Amino acid sequence: MNDERLIELETRLSYLDDTVQVLNEVITAQNARIDKLEAWCRALAERARRQDDSGGAATGDERPPHY
Repeated sequence: MNDERLIELETRLSYLDDTVQVLNEVITAQNARIDKLEAWCRALAERARRQDDSGGAATGDERPPHY
């Protein structure tokens, strides 16, 4: 293997390593955001369930009080 070919391969490997690192950071950030969104959705679902249990939310079938 000549030196030029070896340098080219090392350069490409360096760029690939950098790309993998950047992609890993993106995936880690996305995973953290997904975890926060899932927790937020669970909290909203729990809040809606508590409202339904207490009668706080009207269903679409009920007539509004002004009728």
